[in-house]
Order: sequence, then structure tokens, then C-alpha cells
Amino acid sequence: MTAPVSPLAPAVRQISLQARVPQRPARMRVSLAFVEDRVNVWLRFGQPTAEIMLDRWRRVAMFMPGTVCCRVKWIGNIYGTVLWQLLVMQAPTPFEDAQRVAGVLPGARILLCADGEMQVKAVLAAIDAIEVLGINPCIVAATYWRMVGNRLAARQPLPVYTAERHAAHLAREALQ
Repeated sequence: MTAPVSPLAPAVRQISLQARVPQRPARMRVSLAFVEDRVNVWLRFGQPTAEIMLDRWRRVAMFMPGTVCCRVKWIGNIYGTVLWQLLVMQAPTPFEDAQRVAGVLPGARILLCADGEMQVKAVLAAIDAIEVLGINPCIVAATYWRMVGNRLAARQPLPVYTAERHAAHLAREALQ
């Protein structure tokens, strides 16, 4: 004979399962810093929901899930530049996978990664060209940022983001 099953047993199992799943923070936190002639980590674009000043040199920008931002990192020492890095990132939703990025909690969806002075300056020029069109880089199609990353990796010229391409992106978003 089997023991009778309590009607509360499934609910108890669900609660214990939810307790085991680690909860991801609701917002993406991006660490920013500035120490003259040593470290400069700043946002090129992005609209944080909040910024927390930790001290004179460090702050944290908070982003809601789905928002896009661009972080530029420059590190130098007495001999010159050590690191140039530009990341276009999208804040993950609570159940989305996220890639680990130093200084970004809990992680981000990396849309574009540019390393080295020449690549970073090329992407900064592309961002400037988008802003000249009157388009906010935060709402540019994610596929464009991925294409820019692929072109950088292949050492090909970067694609131009046009008003027509942006209109097509907005129309595609409206259909979804």
C-alpha cells in the first residue's frame, strides 16, 4: 500500500524549487571610474535609471532590462595606453542568458566588442554619424551593432546606419 498524498504536496515542491533558483537582480549595474592618466571608464551612450556615486573616482550606472548602453574603457600607465575597449551591451531580462563582463553585474548581452585604439575610434566615429542623423544610438537595431562587430573582426569597412535602415528597424519592431 502507498501512503496517501497530501493535496499540499505539489505546492510545497514548487516553493522549494523556487527557493533553489537564484534570483537575478532586476537591473544591470555598470561600474564606471576615472583616475586621471590611469583609468577612464565611461558611458558613450545609454540612459541609466539611476547612478550611484561610490566615491570621487567611482560610480555605478543602473539599467533596466532590455536597454542598450555603450561603455568605453581606457587604461594607461606611465608608458602610455595599455587598453582601449568599447562594448555595446544590452541589459538582460531576468530569465535571459547573459555573458560575463568585468564591471557589469549580473552580466550583459554583448552586441559589439571593439578592442584596440583603431577599432574603438572607428566605432566612436560610427556612433557620431548616427547621432548626426538625429537617431539615439540606444534605439539602433541590435543587428546593426552585431554587424559592426563582425566587420571589425573581418577588417572590413563598417556599414553606414541610414535613416531608411532605422525606419525598417522601427517597422519590424512594430510588427513584433
